[in-house]
Order: sequence, then C-alpha cells, then structure tokens
Amino acid sequence: MSLIHLAVAGYLFALVGLGVIARRRSGPTHVEFFLANRALGPTMLLLTMAATNFSSFTVLGFSGAGYRIGWAYYPIMAFGTGFIAVSFLIIGIPAMRAARELGAVTPPELIRLRLPNRALHAVYALVMVVFTLPYIALQPMGAGYALRELTGVPYAWGAAIVVVVGVAYVLLGGLRGDVLTDALQGLLMLFALAALLLGVARALGGFAAAGARIAAAAPELLGRPGGGGVFTPGIWLSYLLLWSFCDPMFPQLFQRFFAARDDRAIRTTARLYPIVTGGLFFFPVAIGVLGRLAVPGLEGNATDSILPRLVTQLLPPWAGAIALVAVLAALMSTLDSQLLTLSSIVIRDGAAFAGRARPPRRIVRPAVIVGLALAGFALALRPWAPILEIATEAFSGLAVLFPVTAAALWWRRTNAWAGLASIIAGETLVALSHFKIVPAFGLLPAIPAVAAAAIVLVAGSLLSPGDLPPVMKPPRRWPAWAAGFAVLLMLACDFWNWGDARVGWLALPRWLWYHFGLILALFLLLAAALRSPRGSGSAGR
Repeated sequence: MSLIHLAVAGYLFALVGLGVIARRRSGPTHVEFFLANRALGPTMLLLTMAATNFSSFTVLGFSGAGYRIGWAYYPIMAFGTGFIAVSFLIIGIPAMRAARELGAVTPPELIRLRLPNRALHAVYALVMVVFTLPYIALQPMGAGYALRELTGVPYAWGAAIVVVVGVAYVLLGGLRGDVLTDALQGLLMLFALAALLLGVARALGGFAAAGARIAAAAPELLGRPGGGGVFTPGIWLSYLLLWSFCDPMFPQLFQRFFAARDDRAIRTTARLYPIVTGGLFFFPVAIGVLGRLAVPGLEGNATDSILPRLVTQLLPPWAGAIALVAVLAALMSTLDSQLLTLSSIVIRDGAAFAGRARPPRRIVRPAVIVGLALAGFALALRPWAPILEIATEAFSGLAVLFPVTAAALWWRRTNAWAGLASIIAGETLVALSHFKIVPAFGLLPAIPAVAAAAIVLVAGSLLSPGDLPPVMKPPRRWPAWAAGFAVLLMLACDFWNWGDARVGWLALPRWLWYHFGLILALFLLLAAALRSPRGSGSAGR
C-alpha cells in the first residue's frame, strides 16, 4: 500500500473516530442531534461555518475556474463570499433568536412557525431539497476526480468511498460530530492548500517568475473580462450579489445559525469571515492559474482536475497525500452538513406537512440520511457540466428564498401568500432562464429571479398587509452602516480597471492588490459595525 493510500485510509479512519467520540455527547432529541443543543460558541461556529461552506467547489471548482478564467475569479469569490458576513447579521442573528424562541430545528420549520401556511411551508422545503441535491453531488464528484488522478481508483469507487464514510460519522455523531470533523478539516484544508501552492510555484521556478511567464503566455488570465471573456460588468456585479443572497440560504449554513449559543457567536463569525475567505480562496485560484504553464490545453470538465494533475506531474509522490487531504477535507466537511440538514428537513418538515404531531421514530433517521446520500451519489455518477456551472445553477434556486426569509424575520406587513407567490415567481424565472426562454439581460439568471421574487413579495404584502411582529428591532444607526457596506460593494465593481493587465509585486495584476485592500476594508467596517450590541442590530423587540 502506497503512502497516499495510507494517508487517505488514516484520514477517513480519523473522521469516523471523531464521530464515535461525538456520539458520547450526542443525545437522542432532534435539538441535540441536529443542533448540538444550540451550544456552539464563537470559535467552533466560525470553523464549522467556514468548513461547511468550503466544498469541492472551493478546491477543485476554484482551481478549474482559475485555469479557465484567471485571476479575475479570485475577488469575485473572496470579496463576494466575505461580503455575506453582512447577511449573517440580517438573517443569522434574528433567525437564531426566533428559532430558539419557537423551538424550530430546520429553516422551513422556522418559516412555517413565523408565517403559518401549508403551501408556503411545502414549497419552501421543496426548494431547499431540490436545489441542494445537485450540490451534494458535487462532493462525490470531487472525490472521484481526485482519487482517480492521484491513486488510480476508478471514479465511481472514489465517489462511493467518501459517501460511505460521510454517512457513517453523520449517523454516529450528528452535528457534534460534524463540528469536530469540520474543525479538523478546515485547518487541514488551509495548510494543505498553502503547501501545495508553495510546492507548485517552486517547481515552476518561483511564484513571481511563474507569474511573469503567465503574463507573457496567457495575458488574458491577468485582466478582465478574463479567459473566455466571462466577466462582463453585468456578470461581475451578479456574482457579487449572488453570494449574499444564496449562501445564507444554503440549508446547511442556515441551520448553523440555529446552533449558535448566542449573538456573540454569530457576530464573531461575521467579523472574521472576510479574512478567512480572503486568505483561503487565494490558494486554489492561484494553483489553477499557474496550472496553465504545466498542463496546457484542458477544456470543460477536465479543468476541474487541474490540481491533482499538477501534483502528479510536478511534485513528489508524497505530495499526493497532501492534495487528497485538501480535497477530501473540503468536500466531506460540506457533504456531512448537507446530509444532516436535509435529513432534518425531510424528517421534521415532512412529518409536519403530513399532519403528524411528532416526527417519526429514530429508526427513520438513518434511512433518510442514507437515501439522500444515495441520491447525491447517483447524480455524481454522470457529471453533466463543470463544477462551477452545476454550483451556479443550484445557487440560483436557493437565492430566490432570500426575500421571503428576510421579510419573515423583519417586516411586519408581510404575509404567507405573498411569500408563496414570491417563491413561485422567482423559481419560474430561474427555470425559464435555464431553458433560454427568457433573457437574463446580461446578468446571471439568479439576479432577475431574486428581483422578481422581491417585487412580488412587496406587492402582495402591500395589497394585503399582515401583522407579523419583527423578531428584533434594527439598530439606530443602521442607515449609516448600510450606506457604508453599499459603498464598499460599489467599489468592488471597479469597472474602470477592466482590461488592465499590468502586473505589480509578485507578478500579480495591479488591480488584484486593490481587491486585497477592499477585503481588509470589509473586515474593518464589520469590526466597527459590530463594536457594540447596537451596531449589530441586537436590540430587543
């Protein structure tokens, strides 16, 4: 057995072992199994939120996009994902408070308890399940690619291995097991990706020297619109907005808010999130960009395997173990959370919709988790597009839920039927855009869909105003903070830098350093806004 096989076996064994440890503290109730008894403090919440959000899309999808598009992909993801910290305050804190008060365990359950309506509850839950299943499929897809390239294990077997192990420790430890493994996997992913980038850069003559060669050989990777002309101004703005709308609606992230111990845990996570994304996301994108020098000519789905290909061609055999740990840590930390959250939705919301006073017995839980895992595995067996394309389509459907979710937490006048019409309108537009029946007007399809959902929600609420007490009052200075974040978002749309491919320090594009500065500015603005309870919007009812 090779070093790589030993490393993978040891890593997977460690995950199951953490699940066994967590089982000793995981109780039989749904609050204990799915929410870790609502007791996650700041450090563990930050680690699990980050690891859960960083999937095979982060490691393989980002490196593939860096290979195809270039450096332009970094700020779209790093600043855009960091900016969702603002949504943690808009959605996270009030959702945590409302879920604790009402006893909600799942996101659709929270909406049902805030806006009682059978049809709204069913549609909200259905959207979460339908659009998360393709995202589940991305995780075994990533495992299949990586294990095939680095160990020769057939794609289907590689995908199956991670599904089996993920199911095992989810069943053993519930959210406590997820959190323990997320903490381990998040740190492993960070250090492994950093080590791989250093190794690849050294093999190519040094980071700056390799960057200079990229500038000469493929200058389209340095500027915007990037390779393939992907980032028009409209698409750039769309991506920056998309993450703020869709990421908090990922069921596995949304449910993490319910598990927070208090406001402070979410505030700390929000404050540090831009630094985490700004640092971690640089590594896979940079690996993809440098990959154009060593492995030219890849297209389509093949670009998603650039990281393991580089490791195989440029680095010593033991580096394959590091690469596999990075990939597996990213995808398994997301797969386990998706299985846990979707199973809670199927069990609890399915029971409520069926009119059962109590959720099914515990014996149903393993069957649901295994069934969801098999569904994701089946979708992964025949990848129908690159990881980025599949992820973007899944994100579009989930983003439509943002307007009704925010309204259910903050807007007194909203009503359930307006929320239902909002989701139907938005998802209809997502479907019509997918089949090219309606244009996207130079934007990602998610943006017109979210806009339509918001317009329908507001119109329906004004026509028949409800009387829903907001979960909490906004801070007194919220207009000033909102203006500050809006200005920062506009500065991230630096269209005046389009076409600028000049390089600066370390042979990185000059405009990229501007975006490093914006990420730091976002961190400082969040720190200022969260300096006091009033700055976070934590005033009571």
